[in-house]
This record gives sequence, C-alpha cells and structure tokens, in this order.
Amino acid sequence: MMKRWTLLASVLSLCALLAAGCSTLDAQQREWIFQPSDRSWGNTASMAQGMEDVWIDFQSSLTGEPARLHGLWLGGAPETTDTPVLLYLHGARYNVAGSAPRIQRMHELGFSVLAIDYRGFGKSSKGLPSEESAREDARAAWTWLAARHPKQHRYIFGHSLGGAIGIDLAAHVNDESGTIVESTFTSIADVVSSFKWGWLPFSPLITQRFEAINKVKDIGSPLLVVHGTADSLINPTLGRKLYDAATVPKLFVLVEGGSHHNTNSVGETQYRAALTQLFRMKPESMVASNGGAPRPTPRLAPPATGALTPQDVSGKVQTPVPAAI
Repeated sequence: MMKRWTLLASVLSLCALLAAGCSTLDAQQREWIFQPSDRSWGNTASMAQGMEDVWIDFQSSLTGEPARLHGLWLGGAPETTDTPVLLYLHGARYNVAGSAPRIQRMHELGFSVLAIDYRGFGKSSKGLPSEESAREDARAAWTWLAARHPKQHRYIFGHSLGGAIGIDLAAHVNDESGTIVESTFTSIADVVSSFKWGWLPFSPLITQRFEAINKVKDIGSPLLVVHGTADSLINPTLGRKLYDAATVPKLFVLVEGGSHHNTNSVGETQYRAALTQLFRMKPESMVASNGGAPRPTPRLAPPATGALTPQDVSGKVQTPVPAAI
C-alpha cells in the first residue's frame, strides 16, 4: 500500500511540475512574441500629438472582468461617406505612440484611422497579452468602430504580428470592405527558426500559434498583402504564401528595398496604386450595411507635392526614403 501511495505521489508531483513548466513556457512565449511596452522610441510620441485619445470599454469573456483599451483616432476633416475608415493593429513591441509615424502615413493616404493598444500595451488594461486576448481586443475595437461609422467603408490593417490578428478578425466579421496586411507571416511555427523567435520550442510545444495561413481562407473581403524585399525579420516568401492561400480577390505587392518597418514609406507609390485597385474590388457576397444602398467608392487623399506618379503595383520604387521606425 505504501508503495502505491508513493507512486501516486510521484505521479502527482510530476504532473504538477509539467503543468508549472507548461505555464512558464506559455508565459515566456507570450512575453517574447508580444514584447509588450508602455513606452515609445525616439520622437515617435511627439508625432502622436493631434491624435485624439479613445477609450474602449468591454466585458472580457476570457477573464470575466471589465477591460479597457486605449487607442488613438486620426480622422479626416471633413469626413464624408467616401472617406475610408481603418482599424490599425500594430505588431510586437511598438504601442500606438510608437506606431504614430505609420499611423500618420496611412492617414496621409486618405484613411481615418483608429489604432489600438492590446491589453498589456501602453495605457490599456494591464496584463500579459496572449493570442486569445489580442483577438478579443481586435473584435471589441471593430465593434466600436462599426457602431460609430456604419455608413463608411471600413478596412482592417495589420502590421507584422498585427496582420495575423487582423486576418483572424476578418475571418470572424462580415462587414469589412477589405483587409490589408504588411510584413505578416503564415504562422509562428513558420518563423521559429528566425533570429527573433529562434529560441521557441519545436512546433507541438508552441502555445501562441497565430496560424494566419489557415484563417486567411475564411475571410470574405478583398485582400492586399504587402511585403518588403529587405525584410530581415519575416521572409517575404511567407507573405507570398499567405497571399496564395487566400481565395478572395487579392493583390500582392513586393516593395523593392522595403524593410520590416519602412515598407509603407519606401513603397508609398505602390501602396497608392494597390489601394486604388483594392477600393474597386467588390465581391458579390458583400452587401452594403446601410440598408443595401451602394456606398461611394472610397477615395485616396491626393499625393503630397513632389510625390512620384503612381505606377503598376509590381514596379520598383525609384526614390526610397529612410526608415521611420
């Protein structure tokens, strides 16, 4: 009898150790993948001046507790029904203040932009973010945006990790006019050998999977995938695989010389040409949300003085500009 109890105690102890180990492994993955921060870098915070603070409150189904997201709103003046609205989902490390230069560039293209911080970032509710919590945050932000801009074309944009979150969102809503992802991967398992995430365990032990390659098949709106040839963090081949897996009307833009962080500045000309095409893509399954009446085609803002003339999306950028962040 004593041996039986000793064996049982040993098994229970082993299970406890395994559970603790899995919990630690999960926390480590979440910390390293998200790298949550409440600070910005360089002069990026100053570029957020003039953007409006937004607070999104909701009841979390994951924690059962109230949650609050902080966001920045950069709207058009005046805003009309042909002004497209964008939900901006940032990637790892950079919070909304750190993402201000990229938010500004999307606004300069003609979007009114709502950018949010996931829980654990910036001024949003504290805690270590996870794949599940980021998904919930994105859906809460989309609900907020749709309630306030029901008559406008609404687009989902995600950079890097935010692209995987954005694809999941697009797969679960049906009122988006399009989805745009930049420097995004197919899954965490496909990037575990990269220098940034090379410490992660082999695939079966990865808890934060972000399998965008499986979710992209479920989106129902036109898709624009953008990647830079000089992206040393996420290989452009992963962006191409993501594009290939999508079944909706789609565009793939490869920006010559674009890195992981500066593609939407280096490739502004290609961005403009691609967005013009994206705005014209209207799948038959898409029904206008304002009583079935057609909405005006979204319009781009005019290029800044001295900007290059738009060219085919497959063309090379002639005059790259320095990286912003």
